[in-house]
Amino acid sequence: MQLDYQVPTPLEYFKLLVNSDEQSDNQFPLLEAATALAQDEYPDLDVQAVLDDVDKLLARVKRRIPADSSALQRLRILSQFFFRDLGFGGNVNHFYDAENSFINSVLRTRRGIPISLAVLWLELAQGLKLDAYGVAFPGHFMLKVSLPNGQVVIDPFTGQSLSREDLSERLQPFQKEQNAVQKMQELDDQLDSSTTDQDIPLGLYLQAAKPRDIVVRMLHNLKEIYRSQEDWQRMIQVQDRLIALYSDAWEEYRDRGLAFAELGKATAAVHDLDVYLSQVADAVDANAIALRAAELRRAII
Repeated sequence: MQLDYQVPTPLEYFKLLVNSDEQSDNQFPLLEAATALAQDEYPDLDVQAVLDDVDKLLARVKRRIPADSSALQRLRILSQFFFRDLGFGGNVNHFYDAENSFINSVLRTRRGIPISLAVLWLELAQGLKLDAYGVAFPGHFMLKVSLPNGQVVIDPFTGQSLSREDLSERLQPFQKEQNAVQKMQELDDQLDSSTTDQDIPLGLYLQAAKPRDIVVRMLHNLKEIYRSQEDWQRMIQVQDRLIALYSDAWEEYRDRGLAFAELGKATAAVHDLDVYLSQVADAVDANAIALRAAELRRAII
């Protein structure tokens, strides 16, 4: 009997990583899934080799850790190692370069965006038994470490620890924007009309992000880059992965359908737009999407 050893496509490999129904947050392979995002751009990328490189960094920093070190000591040693000795930091000059989202590139250049730097830092932190998490802070991904006497919030773009005042200041533009929108909308009957985002405790913005949602945020960054460049094929590849992560991401079906339409792939476009309409018939844009689907359907005929 002849065995079939066909190598999975990058998307098939990604689905195998993220589609386990029994996967808990602690079991989700964050670094491997994040690294695999680059395989659409680098089809020959050896994901395991990247993971091995990170393991080597972990082994190096572990050699600096005294046996009786406290969590705070381990945190300080890691910050020195990652941000100063290795020189990881934000890519200030080319912030919107897609390469900043590819873990293999970030490892090579030591430059990235907050979330890609955070993924690498988290892998090292957890290897040092630190109680560390990613935080989906509005507009800027953060790191949080729980210590016996409190918690430390770190900006992975700079390596700086942030005070409560720093965080509140960073929230202000977001809160003002949200409050302006709220004033133009009718409040839900279940909400107190006096409640605004400024009343929400800061701690709610510092909740730990699920590993799966970290990868989603990385993909959304790539999606917006490719959308702005009108690079529809790459945008579709990103949306394939978003749908693999959350099969009920109906807006991704809509956006993928519109991207297919831009490429002249009417049949695929109609399929995705029909899926969207079948699930969110009461959406604000339902009529516009239905008209677009009808146009594309006529083009097929």
